[in-house]
Amino acid sequence: MSASSWTPYRLAERLRDALAEEGPRHIGGDEVARPLEPARLRPAAVLIALVERPGGPSLVLTRRAAHLKAHAGQTSLPGGRMEPEDVSAVATALRESEEEIGLPPDRVAVLGGLRSYDTITGFRIHPVVGWVADPPAWRADPAEVAEIFEVPLAFVLDPANHTRESYLRDGQRRYFYVLPHADHYIWGATAGILVNFARLLRA
Repeated sequence: MSASSWTPYRLAERLRDALAEEGPRHIGGDEVARPLEPARLRPAAVLIALVERPGGPSLVLTRRAAHLKAHAGQTSLPGGRMEPEDVSAVATALRESEEEIGLPPDRVAVLGGLRSYDTITGFRIHPVVGWVADPPAWRADPAEVAEIFEVPLAFVLDPANHTRESYLRDGQRRYFYVLPHADHYIWGATAGILVNFARLLRA
C-alpha cells in the first residue's frame, strides 16, 4: 500500500492491530550491554504528527535551537518531558507541540501510540500518533526550535532509507538508525521511533 493511500481510519486500525499482535513491551533503539533500570528513566512524550498533504501524508520534525544545553541542533519530533500537571502522554505531546511548533491541540486527531522508547540518556519516550487534516502555519518557539520541516511518510516507510551507524563510547559500541533526508540528518531516538513506526505500518 502506498503512503498516499493511508487515511486516519486505516492508520488507527493498523496501529491498534499491530500493537495487539506484538504484545506489551518497551522498545529501545540504542543497543548497549547495560541498559538503564526502568525506575531511573524519566517519562517524556513526542508527537508523530501526520499532516494531510495533496501528495500524501507528511511528518513534522524540528531542528533544535543551537543554544540548548542538550541535543543542540539535532532533529527531533515535537515533544518533551512529562510535567506534573500532564494527565497522560497524550497531554504532554499535545502541550509540547503547541509550545514548540504552534500546533493547537484541537487540530490533532489522536490515532493511538507506539510502545515507549528507552534512551541511553535516561528517558522513556511515549510516541503519540496524531492526524492533522487542517494544519496551521507553523510557528517555531525560538527558545527551543531553530527550524520546522516536513518529511513525506513515503520516505519514512521505505526501508531503503533506514541506515545503521555506530560509535564507540565508554568502551561500548552503540548502534543507531539514521534517516538522511535532503539537508537533514535524522538520527538517534527520533530515527529509531520513526523506524519502529514504519515497521508497524508495513507489517
